[in-house]
Formats: sequence, structure tokens, C-alpha cells
Amino acid sequence: MCGRYASTKDPALLAAEFDAVDGTGDEAPGADYNIAPTKRVMAVVERQPEDEELERSIRVMRWGLVPHWAKDLSGAAKMINARAESVLTKPAYKQSAIKRRCIIPAAGWYEWQPGEGRKQPYFITLGDDTSLAMAGLWSVWWKDDVPTVTCAVLTTDAIGAMTEVHHRMPLLLPQDRWSAWLDPTSLDPSELLAPDPSIVEALELRPVSTEVNSVKNNGPSLMDRVSLTEDEKPSPTLFELS
Repeated sequence: MCGRYASTKDPALLAAEFDAVDGTGDEAPGADYNIAPTKRVMAVVERQPEDEELERSIRVMRWGLVPHWAKDLSGAAKMINARAESVLTKPAYKQSAIKRRCIIPAAGWYEWQPGEGRKQPYFITLGDDTSLAMAGLWSVWWKDDVPTVTCAVLTTDAIGAMTEVHHRMPLLLPQDRWSAWLDPTSLDPSELLAPDPSIVEALELRPVSTEVNSVKNNGPSLMDRVSLTEDEKPSPTLFELS
């Protein structure tokens, strides 16, 4: 799953990396090393305004998808993730999966490996300055003619080394899948919903400080590797033993 992640680049850098234009205006959030549900985040979308060419842009959204038919925003924190296996059938996600897909860039995400009496946080990243492209969905919720754009991260069964930390992981898109995923004219993304082993093989599973456990803590030090003593290392999990 993905319940906390880091986004460290400004919209201009993301626009260059994803071959997009900066459409954030003055709404772009600053670098955030401990993004929690309902925070404002940046996402990559492709839209084709009437009589105009298809345009890829960086937009600001609220993390936690709210379907257009929801009564209010109260359920957003519970809808930060959508399971890739059921996204095309679940009413809350189906229309977004068909028509409103996005990429949510991340420096990496945090996951907690269970152990006896404690959980060890890990920062999962590519280990360089390359952003992870997390597959996402977006929706627009209206109240009094004011739109709120929201999003969710797709998750899938963990594969490879990721099974050592958690049984779920974000659906990470390699660059050669970006265009197909973002294409608003393509209404069947089913072939893109499986994880790509090559990306997982490149991931660094970095143990980090438990300071990240509190959403009040923020800053680049949260992503720093820490050394674990034998006593601090979590016991083997079911995923490691299976």
C-alpha cells in the first residue's frame, strides 16, 4: 500500500522530467517529505480541451479520491489507494480508471515492516534523482460551483524484494507506459495494471528513522538511511518465510 510518501521537486522540474507544462499556477505545494492523506499533491495529467491539442501538464490535487457523487469530502482519507485488481469494477473508481488517469510523482514512499513490538519504517526509492511514477486516478467533486480535484494511488500485489516489507505496493509505471496510461482517449487500461519487475529490481529499500511515524515531522532527514542493530531489526515476516 502507500500511506505516506515524499515529493521533493518543484513543478518546473517535474514538468521537465515528465515532458509536461506547469499548470499549477500559484497553487503548487512546496517540497514535502512526509505527505499524508488529504494533503495537496502534484500529479501529471493529459487532457484535450475542445478544439485544442492534447496537453500534458502538472496539476495540484488533494490526496484521497472523492467520487463526484459523494455527499462530502469526509471519506477522502480512506480512499488514498485503489486496488489495481478491482479498479475497473468498483463504482467509486471505475469511471476515473476509464477516463481520468494520472501519474503521481514521488521521490519515494514509506512502508512499515512489522516486527515484534515495533515496526521499522523503510523509504523505498530509486536511490537517485529520478522520480517514481505512481499510477493514479483523479476525480472532481463540486460544491457551490467550486471544484475540488482529488486523486488516489493504485496499488498491486508486492513482487520481488518488496515482499520483505509489505504485501502491497504502488503500481509503478516505467517511462514507456506513461503515454498509454495518461491517454484520455484510451478507455481500457487493463493491460497496464500489472507491476513491472524491472522497476522493482531497481528499488532501494532504505531503513529510516521512526521520526517519520509522526505526520508532524518533516524535512529531508526523514529520507536518510539509518543503521539497524541486530536488536532493532524486525523479525522475519510471513512474506519472507513464504
